[in-house]
Formats: sequence, C-alpha cells, structure tokens
Amino acid sequence: MKTFYNVYAICGFAAIGGGLFGFDISSMSGVLGTNGYKNYFDYPTGYRQGGITAAMPAGSLVGALSSSFIADKLSRRTAIQIAAIIWIIGSILQCAANGVALLCVGRVIAGICVGIASSIVPVYQSEIAPKEIRGRVVSLQQWAITWGILIQYFIQYGASFVDGGPKDPTQGTASFRIPWGIQMVPAFILLVGLQFFPRSPRWLASKDRWEEAIQVLANLHGKGDINHPKVLAEYREIEEALRFERQQAATSFKALVEPRILKRVILGMSIQMWSQLCGMNIMMYYIVYIMKGAGIADELLTSSIQYIINVTLTLPAILWLDRFGRRPALLLGSFGMMTFLFISGALQAAYGQLNTDPEMKEISWVLKDHPSVSKGVVACSYLFVATFATTWGPTSWTYPSEIFPAKVRAKAVSLATASNWTWNMALAFGVPPLLWSINWKMYMIFAAFNGAALVHMFLTAPETKGKTLEEMDEVFDSGRPAWKGVPKGSRLDKLQADIERGEVKVATNLGNSTQVESVEPKA
Repeated sequence: MKTFYNVYAICGFAAIGGGLFGFDISSMSGVLGTNGYKNYFDYPTGYRQGGITAAMPAGSLVGALSSSFIADKLSRRTAIQIAAIIWIIGSILQCAANGVALLCVGRVIAGICVGIASSIVPVYQSEIAPKEIRGRVVSLQQWAITWGILIQYFIQYGASFVDGGPKDPTQGTASFRIPWGIQMVPAFILLVGLQFFPRSPRWLASKDRWEEAIQVLANLHGKGDINHPKVLAEYREIEEALRFERQQAATSFKALVEPRILKRVILGMSIQMWSQLCGMNIMMYYIVYIMKGAGIADELLTSSIQYIINVTLTLPAILWLDRFGRRPALLLGSFGMMTFLFISGALQAAYGQLNTDPEMKEISWVLKDHPSVSKGVVACSYLFVATFATTWGPTSWTYPSEIFPAKVRAKAVSLATASNWTWNMALAFGVPPLLWSINWKMYMIFAAFNGAALVHMFLTAPETKGKTLEEMDEVFDSGRPAWKGVPKGSRLDKLQADIERGEVKVATNLGNSTQVESVEPKA
C-alpha cells in the first residue's frame, strides 16, 4: 500500500478530525432559528436547549478521558480512525432522531469521537512534525475546526430554506436532518484515508519498533536516507528521552502527579479551560441569539460572516505562530478579547432594554431603535472572533500537545482536552439561561475570565517555539521564570551539526542487527 510522508499532507489530512469538532460546534447554531427544528422538538429553550447542546461536549469529555488508552495501545493513527467510526454512528442517530432523547444520545456518541480526535490529532501532528514547523502544522487542527464550523453552518443555512423556509410555521424536518446526515462524509474520508499515512515514529519507538521508527523518520525528514544527519540526530534524541523515562521506573499515571510533570499538566488543562472561558464557543453556539438581541434583521446571514472571519484569520496565525511564538499569542489574545467583551457588554448595558416581544422567546434583553449601537455590538463580536482566530485558537491546541514527555504525552493531553470539554459542556448547558437571566452582564463575566487568563499565562507559560519535544524538560525544569524567556537555539541542531562533522557517531541496533552510523564529514 502506498504511504505518503509529506508532513503537511499528513498533518493536514489528520486535521479532518478537527473538522469534525467544527461540525459539532455549529451543528446547533444553524438550526436554532428554523421552525422545522423548533416545531419538531417542541420549542426547546433554556435548560432544555442547553441540555441538547451540552450532550455533545458531555460525550466529548468521555472520549477525551478514554483517548490515551486507545492511542497508547493501538497507535495515534488507529485511535483517530476509531473516532471516525464513532462519529458516523452518532451522525446516523442524530439524523434519525424522533425526539429529544434520541437526539441527545446521537450527540453524546458523536461527542465521544470529537473527544478522542481533539485529544489525539494534535499529539499525532506534533510527533510527526519537525520543530521548525510544529506550531504551523498543529495549528492546522484549529483551521480545520474553523472550516468545519463554516461548512456545517452553510449546509444548515442552505437546508433551512427547504419546506418553505425557516420562517414557515409548517416547515418539515429536512432542515436539520440534511446537515446532520451530510456530516458523516468527512468522517468516512478520514477513516479510509489515514490508511495511506504512517504511524507516529515516537509511538513506534515507545513500542520498541525501532526499525520502523527510524524508517518513518528517514522518510519524513531525510528523503528515505536513514544515514541522514537530521534523522540520526532525532533518532538519538528520542532514544535517550525514552531511556531516561524508563529509568525513572514510574508508571505513566504516577509520573503525571510528579511535581515537575504536574505543573505542566495543570498548565495544559488551564490553557484548555481558558480557551473555553474566553467566551469563543458561546459566540459560536449561540451567535443567532446574540444577533437577535442586537436587532439584526437576518441573523442567520449576519452570523455567517463571523464564521468566515474565523476561517480567514486563522491562516495568518498558522503562518507566523512558529516565528512570533506561543507566549505573545496567548497574552495579546487575552487582552484583546477582554477589551471587546467589555465594550460589547457596556454598549448593551447602556442602550439595551428588557424584551417584551412574545415572538422572541429565547432572549430577555434587546437593543431597539439604536442601529449604530447594534452595529457596534456586531463589530465587537467580529473583532472578538478575529482576535481568537489569530491567537488562542491555534495556540490552545499547539501548546498542550508539545510540552509533555513521551511517556505521559497522550494521557496528559487527554486530561487537558478533558478540561476543554468539561468547561465546554458546562457553558453549553448554562449559557441559555444565563443569557436569559443576566443578559449583558454575561459579557462582563467572560471579559473578567480573559483578564485572569492574561495574568495566569504571563506568570506560568514559557515560550516553546524552536524546541524539540525532547527538549521541553529543559524549558520547564530550568527554574527560569516564564516571563524571562528561554535560550535560543536547539540541542537537536547542535547534535545534527556534530554528526555532519563526524564528531558524533550514532549507531542504532535494528531488528536485523544492522548498524547504521552517521555519514563522514565532507572534505
């Protein structure tokens, strides 16, 4: 079977798993405004709608917590394929839903897929990619999420016009069954296509499949040459890191609570927590409600602009994250999102009023007869999304996937992702009644969360760009404060140069007892 080794192709294709996450995020927003959905499910609002929306992140929490066991035992690639199968099953149940109960079951099952994929896709990408472009290719996960959001939203927007359109009081069920059925397609593509890509070389090494590991490294970074200095240098880095971890004689679970690893686990979980508490997914889940409250005539179409911004402005972050760095993205992003949420909340507090329109059951606070203020709220929403897309969006997936040692990487990332889904579930369930009961004050709460994230990241998140996965111990265990930066350069580059000069010999004991050594330096 033909295997493809282009790093961008591998990581880009695996990111389809992130696309499923995006389909999840907008799987509700496009149908909330249709009478087909409202009629069939008996006008769910408040905690009822919150429960439907929260069913998927609840499943995702289960998937995230179980992901490391599958990924460590069967490989990262196989875990993603299993997730794709689970997604297809969940989509079938959602498409066939005959009531709220079956809809929630389908969303929980699909959520298990999203939990597994959102945990393991970044791990797979980070273990495949060279350090120079690791941030870029792991950020493809976030870009795929934004594409999934956009594609699913427009599928729903198009489907909303069937059976008389979204405002038709007798609209049928095709408006939501069509998009929930179509979302099976990318999962099937992911399931089949991953067979044509390699397993993670670091996972192969952890299973003592060294011959396969070095051959994958050679195909990824040395054009198939296992004597290539970069391949040998990376092989030695992986080998020494695994040897050190095994000498510690601690189980991966015990290692998670050792002080030097625990602080990274807490940091990874915190980053995923703040990525939810910043308010971004609330904008995605309930943007239709927000636009209605702002008095926008065609809230479905206006909301779609937000998704386009999300896709477009994630691309610059992909291109410069490895140059600009993770730490500045986290700090500037928190400050920007805090600012726009405070402005939006203040505008609604000053010019909004209680909703007295019985036709608008979902919201209690509206802007009326203030078109310029409504435009200001919409502009703040767009700027908020633009800020997230260029900063926290890609960084919140990249950073946790790269800071852990190989022995605990899958388990630690699964815990970080579980933190994401715990807060995602809580917010998806709690925001509809929150929007109803405290209205504009909700913006102030999430703005304060961004302020707290700014302080937290300043104190605890060191820069990781340009370092290999095996060098993260030096970054986090040096005792250097996070705000003082880390020394430039990489140990891998020095080792590669030493091999090229012939000052270091690297021998690998492969299954066939062949000795592979570094090339002699050129005259």
